[in-house]
Amino acid sequence: MAKSFDFQHAPGHLIRRAHQVAVAIFMEETASFDVTPVQFAILNALIDDPGEDQVTLAGKVAFDAATFGSVIGRLEAKGWVRREADAADRRRKLLWVTASGEAAAVAMKRAVSRAQSRILGSLDAQERVQLVGLLGKLVAGHEAG
Repeated sequence: MAKSFDFQHAPGHLIRRAHQVAVAIFMEETASFDVTPVQFAILNALIDDPGEDQVTLAGKVAFDAATFGSVIGRLEAKGWVRREADAADRRRKLLWVTASGEAAAVAMKRAVSRAQSRILGSLDAQERVQLVGLLGKLVAGHEAG
């Protein structure tokens, strides 16, 4: 009889499980803000680069451009993001974080920092640095092609 695939030790399965853990912890720590990890990333990216176009911003936060508009719509509904058509190309949408969106992002920092600490909580200091470095290398290697 053939042995089944050992999915519990497969990198893909472990990364998926780690993602589930990370999102669950993020949602617990930021529950009072009613925000998702990608929404938090968008707010911070727009603080760094105000007036960014929607397609470029989707790439920066590594989110599917096809569904990005609906995420921006939810941030607009909260009053955290402002979207305008580019005067030079009306099809291109430019985005800015609003004053209330920036205030919300700043207010969330402590909760998000707690989430990051909890995510890495079972690792010692050296393992934390190593894991973050390896994850960064893994992602960069796949983004490079």
